[in-house]
Amino acid sequence: MTSKEHSGGGSQLEELNGFTNPGLPEHKPRLTDADPRAQKVAERQVALWFIASMIGTIWFIVAYFLFPLGESMESIRIHTMMVGLGAAVAMFSLGAGAVLWAKNLMSDHEGIDERHDINGSEEDQAIALEILHQAKEESGIARRPLLRNTLIAALAIAPLPAILVFRDLGPLPGDALFKTLWGEGVRLIRDPGGIPSPDSERPIKAEDVTIGSAFHVLPSGIGDDTNEGHALDEKAKAAVLLMRIDPKELKEDPARADWSYDGIVAYSKICTHVGCPVALYEHQTHHLLCPCHQSTFDVTEHCKVIFGPAKRPLPQLPITVDSEGYLVAQSDFPEPVGPTFWEINHP
Repeated sequence: MTSKEHSGGGSQLEELNGFTNPGLPEHKPRLTDADPRAQKVAERQVALWFIASMIGTIWFIVAYFLFPLGESMESIRIHTMMVGLGAAVAMFSLGAGAVLWAKNLMSDHEGIDERHDINGSEEDQAIALEILHQAKEESGIARRPLLRNTLIAALAIAPLPAILVFRDLGPLPGDALFKTLWGEGVRLIRDPGGIPSPDSERPIKAEDVTIGSAFHVLPSGIGDDTNEGHALDEKAKAAVLLMRIDPKELKEDPARADWSYDGIVAYSKICTHVGCPVALYEHQTHHLLCPCHQSTFDVTEHCKVIFGPAKRPLPQLPITVDSEGYLVAQSDFPEPVGPTFWEINHP
């Protein structure tokens, strides 16, 4: 080994890489290092940021109740803006306070951390504890109770908005996942769009449904509920696609042969994958397509899945006609509509 190779790290770098190790820059003390009054000012600034974070969190909670979500886009915009403002102030202020604390008040000196293997020995554990103790001393958290307490308070209430929004999940569903507004004798009406009302009901006769046609239908009476939110929930569950094909093309299970009427079949509009609306009907192939993830269902065979991620067929609504020739349901869906969940048995 040559004398050059025995020289210091700077000489090695100069010899191997062609430049001189500049070393650490000259340390420049901060104003807060030299002036106790500046330290106090910086401490108050950091505390104010943590207090602002608490105010933002509290405003999130207040705005959540003060500006409730409604059915109009205006109420949704206001609600989103107000709770978003609270969340933004809370998170930004917490981060700004932490950055200012680190830049102005934590120990400011240059150092080199040597890399070494961590083998979990008692010696390493003692070193780790010493590092933690040193970090506590350098951060000043032990001798700055104002910063420590405001930080703890801000962190303590920061999760409250996340807990609060669990309320939006609503009450436990009970048997709501297994029932819709369909039932024996309930007429099929055309979907009027928006919130249904009794005046918008247009019942459908069997003769109105021609081969190749497709109707978006709902149960009669869905608009009787004065609670608009409840009506929308029930509409989402009860939405049905009604189609008519040549009865000779149907490949029906004998146990379900009477669920259709003269080639007219009705299936849930809600995809069994993640609940997207199945609204694309290919007349030539008799396929229903979900636009979200391309699950494809065969109308001629009880909407069995022939492509895509869906795991079970679309639930079929048993239908018939009443004495006036209007299409009516024989019963509710025999199985839950919408995405598959753990209480549904499927092949």
